[in-house]
Amino acid sequence: MNGTETFADAGPYSYTSPMTATLIGYARCSNDRQYLAAQRQALLELGVAEDRIYTDHGLTGTNRACPGLDQALAAVRQGDTLVVPKLDRLARSVPDARDIADQLQERGAKLALGRALYDPDDPSGKIFFNILATFAEFEADLIRMRTREGMAIARAKGQLRGKQPKLMLL
Repeated sequence: MNGTETFADAGPYSYTSPMTATLIGYARCSNDRQYLAAQRQALLELGVAEDRIYTDHGLTGTNRACPGLDQALAAVRQGDTLVVPKLDRLARSVPDARDIADQLQERGAKLALGRALYDPDDPSGKIFFNILATFAEFEADLIRMRTREGMAIARAKGQLRGKQPKLMLL
């Protein structure tokens, strides 16, 4: 189609109009104590329209089941760009990040990490993307390790006793 969309069924006269690429934004925060405001502001400053920002609140990046991400990916069409403030907001594992980037490439869409446009055909861009994804996964692993350590210490002090019963029988 070379940048134009043809409307063949538009009546006796066919005409073309330029296709416009759309910026689709995605923001995610992991827990209810975090706010999406900074990420939303970053996406707005990157040129994403307010009504094109999809979000997930209280979902970790290690869980691929994110409704906001699914909606953002569904909204991306050929020629569009998915914009995320940072790669770790998109995915917290290398396989998930690669899978999302590959899906976008197959659909003829682009991925922007902040102001940097990811180019899967450029060897330097590809290695940089993989390094960022590796660091995001490493950070997620550190968070899980620290959480387990903190829970073990709290359990040893008797401060963490597991889930309390909901109903007490007398």
